[in-house]
Amino acid sequence: MEMNVDQVALLARIKLEDAEKKKLSQDLERILGYVKTLEELDTKDVPPTSHVLAIENVFRKDEAKPQQIIEDALKHAPEREGAFFKVPKVIEGE
Repeated sequence: MEMNVDQVALLARIKLEDAEKKKLSQDLERILGYVKTLEELDTKDVPPTSHVLAIENVFRKDEAKPQQIIEDALKHAPEREGAFFKVPKVIEGE
């Protein structure tokens, strides 16, 4: 397992001391042992799921409403031209 720890450390771009490698190696052994235990379970009648709880989207009715967004955005503008901010020219054209 030491080889796997070295490879993971290399991929993660982290430097590990020997004591850290030993501990991580033991942790990986325990994780892989648990996965092996899970592989022994009979799951053929268990439907695949992406979440443990039933989740469904809640939608509200889409209603068009009059908005004051443009006026709210422009009310503090130093200058405006119609429904637009008026700003100084910053790019010179040819």
